Amino acid sequence: MFEPPLPLAGHKRKRGSSHSHPLQPTPQPKHPYLSGNFAPIQQTLPLTPCTHTGTIPAELADGQYVRNGSNPVSNEDLGRDAHWFDGDGMLAGVLFRRDEATGKIEPEFVNQYILTDLYLSTLSSPRLRVPILPSIATLVNPLYSLFHVTLRILRTVVLVVLSFLPGSKQKIKKISVANTNIVYHDGRALATCESGPPMRIQLPELETVGWYNGAWAEGELNDKAGKMDEEMKELYGKKLGEDSMAMLGWMREWTTAHPKIDPVTEEMLMFHSSFAPPFVQYSIIPQQQQQHASNSQAPAVDDGNTIPPRLDKLLNAPVPGITKAKMMHDFGVSLAHTVIMDLPLSLDPMNQLRGLPPVSYDSSRPSRFGVFPRRQPEKVRWFETDASCIFHTANTWDTPLIDEAGEKTTEVNMLACRLTSATMVYAAGNIAAPVERKPKVVLAETKKRRMPFFSKYDDAESTAYERAALLESPSEEKEAFVHINEGPSPSPFTSSPDDEEEEDRSWEEDQCRLYYYAFALSSPPSTNQITHQWALTTIPFEFPSVRPDKEMQSARFIYGCSTSTTSFGSALGKATKIDVLVKIDALTLIDRGRRNPPRSVGGSVDTRTMAEILAGGEAAGDGSIQAFQMPEGWFAQEPRFVPASSNEGEDDGWLLFYAFDEAQLLPSGDVPAENGDGAQGEEGRARSELWVLSARDMKTVVARVELPQRVPYGLHGSWFDGGMIKGQRGVEGLRRVVEQCEGHESGGVWMGVRGWVEGLLG
Repeated sequence: MFEPPLPLAGHKRKRGSSHSHPLQPTPQPKHPYLSGNFAPIQQTLPLTPCTHTGTIPAELADGQYVRNGSNPVSNEDLGRDAHWFDGDGMLAGVLFRRDEATGKIEPEFVNQYILTDLYLSTLSSPRLRVPILPSIATLVNPLYSLFHVTLRILRTVVLVVLSFLPGSKQKIKKISVANTNIVYHDGRALATCESGPPMRIQLPELETVGWYNGAWAEGELNDKAGKMDEEMKELYGKKLGEDSMAMLGWMREWTTAHPKIDPVTEEMLMFHSSFAPPFVQYSIIPQQQQQHASNSQAPAVDDGNTIPPRLDKLLNAPVPGITKAKMMHDFGVSLAHTVIMDLPLSLDPMNQLRGLPPVSYDSSRPSRFGVFPRRQPEKVRWFETDASCIFHTANTWDTPLIDEAGEKTTEVNMLACRLTSATMVYAAGNIAAPVERKPKVVLAETKKRRMPFFSKYDDAESTAYERAALLESPSEEKEAFVHINEGPSPSPFTSSPDDEEEEDRSWEEDQCRLYYYAFALSSPPSTNQITHQWALTTIPFEFPSVRPDKEMQSARFIYGCSTSTTSFGSALGKATKIDVLVKIDALTLIDRGRRNPPRSVGGSVDTRTMAEILAGGEAAGDGSIQAFQMPEGWFAQEPRFVPASSNEGEDDGWLLFYAFDEAQLLPSGDVPAENGDGAQGEEGRARSELWVLSARDMKTVVARVELPQRVPYGLHGSWFDGGMIKGQRGVEGLRRVVEQCEGHESGGVWMGVRGWVEGLLG
């Protein structure tokens, strides 16, 4: 878990003579998200048989687990300007192929790059040593000047323009790397990232088909050639960004990496965030084959809102009330309502004119939640509360209520992973987060709250970490991690003149917790109120998911990732790794919290530490939190739930996830050679596994699949059953690498010019 000590840096060098030894470069600490099992892997494999131990559940037969993640083509010249969210999309999947003759299930592993425009252009431009897109680390670094950031953005613009010169093998029409998530809708597996539209992937080989525009995907056998009747053409022919100005249409295609698939209506709901007003737009794409169903009524929510039986496409509808560009990653969707999160984390090139990085967090601004009926974004109602960052929601659902006047109303519930600041965004780029100078507080007889729109969690389990010593003292640079203070941290709302200076030198590590919001849609709208807002538990919690057929409803169990040692508010010089998987009985904890509400904003229903939960026995309480701890040295990735056919309860099923034993790393912390050459050889190659864990007891690993190579720690994945794989839409052609790899050498004058410019830009 701990990185090797950081080498000393910044020592003064004496002027040498002609007889002195050559000066060596000052050693630099390894980037935590480019080393160990975070390091990219360059080898891809077609479907390759795997060995396994244990018994593979019958429910997995003919299905495939696929996980997406960032994997730079090369990191040899990334230096410090690298971020975990950067890199080309790579899919890693395990297919559970069933032998028709014997009925035996044989797992097969496959991993493939997603052949985006940027990836193919990189392959055809060998002179480029630095990725085409500027790193997120460049955009968030407060130490970079306006001039530096502008040059990196202009470099990208020039490279995009060069890709349109005559003779170019691949034009860069979309700037997405499609490296974040993968979902399934209407016969298509779609890889997603918010810097562009979804990219269609063909299962189970994980081959790239083409960009999806909201109507069809490039390369597929689609209906645009006259196979649709006129009514269906009118409903489904429109595309993302089609109604926008030509210069803005490409931005209107940018789609959240977390589109929501309604398990009842099978609609896909998305939002699109961009740099120009309206800053957020919203789309709903139904199943095409459902359009002519005979008046099938969708389930009604008993609050006066029903889902219309006619599932029309809603495309690029503006969401009013958002006044600037924001970094939006996820949102909430119930059966009848949608929740857009306008948080104080901006992603705006215009920030540079205000002396801020393009990505900037302002804790003096509130978090705003826009709630509206699913198909009526113009009726959005805004709720404000303390500043926070939320990258992932776990579930959203509606509760019918009767207000004090006896009128029917609705309470929209949302569970999300709430961070108390944007530290994780900086830490994932190995950058020290900006230190906000808090004003001195003159104490009267009563202690005052320091920041009206910024609340840390207030429980004693929130540990305090020292940061100033790491950043300022050369003698402390040997430490890869910040130090943990003994004892509980003081409340962030109180201070005294004596401890003010000490508080400026230390900081409370930002906690990411499963958090509950309840938005009361009472009448009139001016009475908008968040009736509940508190954490369910104090343990770190991220990468949440629920049983797929319980999404958008009152699902009882939430599954996710945690750690037994630190928190998900990553500190400088370390990478958070997952060594605990958690199952939370959310409905039980919410009911407990409603009966005995914890302190609003900063409080928590269950205040046990991870150590107490793992200890079991009496400390385990009523079983509302169950944890599976990885063996020592092993680390997990995001799990996904697969239901069991017995259906003996909501948690009757399996959690699938990749696992890696870091004992395979070299003493330096590096991974062994990946290509089988050199001293390590084929036998020394590091390998990952896919584990199948019982979601019912959170103890039993029923099967372990040994993979032929490692799978780097990545982001989000999905389970695709056999029906999804067989039900994919037809494909006319696939994206290929061969033509793009020919380069520009024989491309004539224009390609000569392009090669010369690329050589200059590096």
